[in-house]
Amino acid sequence: MENGEKTINKELLIPDCCNLGVVFRVLIFVNVAVFLGLFARYQSWGQLIQEFAETSTLVELICLFSLATLCGFRLMALRQTFPRWAQRLVCAVIPALYCALFLTYFEQLEWFRFSFPRLQSEAAIVLSFLIGATVQHYFELRARAFSPALGEAKLQALQARIRPHFLFNSLNAVLSLIRSEPRRAETALEDLADLFRVLMRDTRDMSSLAEEIRFCQQYLAIEKLRLGERLQVEWQLDTLSASELNEGRIASLMLQPLLENAVHYGVEPASGEGKIKIEIQRKLDKIHITIANPNYPEAKVPKGNHMALENIRQRLALLYDIEAQLDYGAKGDAFIVDLEFPFKKA
Repeated sequence: MENGEKTINKELLIPDCCNLGVVFRVLIFVNVAVFLGLFARYQSWGQLIQEFAETSTLVELICLFSLATLCGFRLMALRQTFPRWAQRLVCAVIPALYCALFLTYFEQLEWFRFSFPRLQSEAAIVLSFLIGATVQHYFELRARAFSPALGEAKLQALQARIRPHFLFNSLNAVLSLIRSEPRRAETALEDLADLFRVLMRDTRDMSSLAEEIRFCQQYLAIEKLRLGERLQVEWQLDTLSASELNEGRIASLMLQPLLENAVHYGVEPASGEGKIKIEIQRKLDKIHITIANPNYPEAKVPKGNHMALENIRQRLALLYDIEAQLDYGAKGDAFIVDLEFPFKKA
């Protein structure tokens, strides 16, 4: 029970207010709520628009300062454990505190008292508290709605890697090397052990780009044992420095399923050599990954291919919101997957 409670307490319930998608959603929700509140008692459209414009000044200040503060609190919560109730409470208290602070200042100004003659400070503070709690609850429910995608991603990865024929072929390839190339056989067994170890990791965990690339190279090395020279891999990492690779974060098991699709639906159907090209580069504050593999329109591609891609899209939506993108499709004789997400340091 203690282990279970520790796991729950480490769950992040503070929305990622550093994320542009979260900021836009909060601002839209709050402004719509304010507009509807004013609309319920408006006398004319002109008065409604004027009151909304005046009210928005105060509302935007409270929202932006609250979001910036909660962004800092979330970064703190990443480093140390906060109880779930405390995280929820912070999300409600911060907007209420900023509302009280700004009202204390603005009520000293004549133009503000003239513009809001009927404003009740206590009611506004309580309303800010309730809105903060509502927004936090929305994002918590949203995270729960997407959480099955994380569990499904892990399950799919495990099922894909523990396929009987994959394990059988890999072990047979290792056995064939034990006498002729014992060192290579030992390396292959180490790669296989690392593969299963990483696949048992929680898909919500983050790893460095260097770790994810190293893991994918181990996976491709195992596949090359059975596919031989049919599998050709080209990595293009020239635009990334060593520090960017070590500091940049990526969700665990984000890249490997894409390479798995490239192997099984691009290289295996080929009668001859098939090349997979992986290009990873940083563009401003984004990491851009492109994976290209041979495309065979005449081959019947199983639904699992697109299901895995859609699953990754859902994980990106949960982790990065609108700041991440996943596009894929056939372009001539190649199948291209483009993945883009924010560059974040450890």
